[in-house]
Amino acid sequence: MEETIIATLVPLGICVALPVLIVWLCTRAVINSENRKADVLVEAIRNNAGVDTDKIAQALGRQRTTPRELLNLRLLRGAVSSLIGVVFIIATIILVSGGYGIAELFGLPLIVGGVFLAVGIGYLIVYFVSKKQINDGNEEMAE
Repeated sequence: MEETIIATLVPLGICVALPVLIVWLCTRAVINSENRKADVLVEAIRNNAGVDTDKIAQALGRQRTTPRELLNLRLLRGAVSSLIGVVFIIATIILVSGGYGIAELFGLPLIVGGVFLAVGIGYLIVYFVSKKQINDGNEEMAE
């Protein structure tokens, strides 16, 4: 009886409670951040000591990344993801060919490596296409 209750509660906790808790925590963090920014603006308006509230609001707002920073992030993510994918695939091939363990168990790391490699190649393709567009003078297309 206890085993069936535990067998039911564990998946419910993992599949229901954990995602709800993560969403709640992220939402609370965003709300708290916005409240702190609003408090700073309210205090600046109350004091009215010649402070430009528009500049304060702009400084407290979300920082925009430049096209060059966006390109660098894409290159970094593409290189890291591709490298992880290649490492997974090579390690799986070495372990299977070396006779370490059961060959049927190595399918999952091979699939994970393929997914990482595909994501990395996708990022690298977007990086090179965006770089070409920026070099052609179409910066707004790269964003």
